[in-house]
Amino acid sequence: MKALIQRVKKASVSINSELYSEIGAGMLVLLGVEKGDSEENASKLAQKLVSLRIFEDSDGKMNKSILDINGEMLVVSQFTLCGDCKKGTRPSFDKAAAPEIAQSLYETFVKNVKTHDIKVETGKFRAMMEVSLINDGPVTFMVEK
Repeated sequence: MKALIQRVKKASVSINSELYSEIGAGMLVLLGVEKGDSEENASKLAQKLVSLRIFEDSDGKMNKSILDINGEMLVVSQFTLCGDCKKGTRPSFDKAAAPEIAQSLYETFVKNVKTHDIKVETGKFRAMMEVSLINDGPVTFMVEK
């Protein structure tokens, strides 16, 4: 399971040019589910992200988690994170989980984050989405579990 995390001042998802979801300050999480990922991976990744200290304290150091700042999270399914670009010029998606499995683990991840009393918004699984954000920093990390 892979998550590309962006610290944001705000972020939103639109579908067919209509606003679907939005958050204020917090994290935009682009989530990729690979073959072999499990509910345990989803749970561990959720715990990692809610504890990850990527927000600044009063000294300007990354010392606070999303919990510490009462931040919000926007989680968007992103199967292309599982793409392999090592060979040739067209990505291979052989490592991506089947859509039914990926959707279930995506939902498990979201459910696990919500247990921490974080406002969580989502994209729509398998939809063509327009994702907008104001990256804060910019600060971007790749986390795998």
